[in-house]
Amino acid sequence: MLPRGYAHFVGQLTIWLGFYFGYLAVRGLVDRNPAKAIINGLSVIDFEQKWFHHLFEVTAQRMADSSHLLLTIVAWTYWNSELTVLCATLLFVYLRRHEQFARFRNAVLLANVMGLAGYAFVPTAPPWMFPGLFTDGVNHSTGLVNTFANPYAAMPSLHAADALIVGIVLFKACRHWWSKALWALWPAWVWFCVLATANHYVLDVAAGILVGLVALKTVSWLSAYRKRAIVAA
Repeated sequence: MLPRGYAHFVGQLTIWLGFYFGYLAVRGLVDRNPAKAIINGLSVIDFEQKWFHHLFEVTAQRMADSSHLLLTIVAWTYWNSELTVLCATLLFVYLRRHEQFARFRNAVLLANVMGLAGYAFVPTAPPWMFPGLFTDGVNHSTGLVNTFANPYAAMPSLHAADALIVGIVLFKACRHWWSKALWALWPAWVWFCVLATANHYVLDVAAGILVGLVALKTVSWLSAYRKRAIVAA
């Protein structure tokens, strides 16, 4: 069932666990300066109000709040898009489209490393930390959430970056029109959800999209360069 055997599969799990503990280490550094994160969050809000004269996050929240069912789906998407869906799609590509797995894995890892750099140097408080302007669309008060979530990881939005990478890779990997349509719409849906739950600003999403595109392009270029080097050798 495994394309390259159990040893290779365990190796992939090791890579992900290594990244997770690296994330925790960076989170420990970021969380020590909440004042800077609050200031950066206010700067993002001021920028949006100055240049757009509108907080699009509030509009997205009002749309989600119009229906309890929609709000539930939005919250579910936020909590599961970055872990459940990402892991499930990585597993699917590994098992069924293995020739595309390396690029997919590398793009996700590179995007997340770029995101960690952003969290370390530009810690930013998310919208839900400003209750006078935004409403917390999901529950951030539980012990489990506080254990696994980085409270100041707004800029860039890795939800936006990873959703874009997943959408592009799965669009290419799937063979049926309906599944291609689903994954083509997936990134935009996740972008809406992170705004509607007050977890990211529009600028966070834009930065996340840029991170995702840079990661995909870099991995594609390195892969092509490696192939040319092998042929030349």
